[in-house]
Amino acid sequence: MNADPPHRPADPPPSSPLRQRILAMPSSRLGRWSAALLAIFVLLFMINSFVFMPSKDDAPWRHSLGPFYAIGMLLCGLVAGVLALIALVRRHERSWLVWLALLPGVLVLFLVLGEFLVPH
Repeated sequence: MNADPPHRPADPPPSSPLRQRILAMPSSRLGRWSAALLAIFVLLFMINSFVFMPSKDDAPWRHSLGPFYAIGMLLCGLVAGVLALIALVRRHERSWLVWLALLPGVLVLFLVLGEFLVPH
């Protein structure tokens, strides 16, 4: 009998399944939802930066629409982060878009916790 263990290469080949899964689009439903919410959050953030922030304080639409817009934008980022975390942990999603969708969730969580812990 041959007692030698099977030969194992030192490094995985450059096109390993993990690398393909990281560079691919999200494959799970939660991963696709988190990537879509990430895109919506980025779009809303850009609109906020180019429309709401440069406008004057005396603009009447800014006081009535601004808080609802900001809450919607932050909720979109938070939900994208939570869905990305669930997709990574429970569905073993490894797409780069899902990893990127964690960033708005962490950002929103940091901002909300900062408002509660350090009131001004």
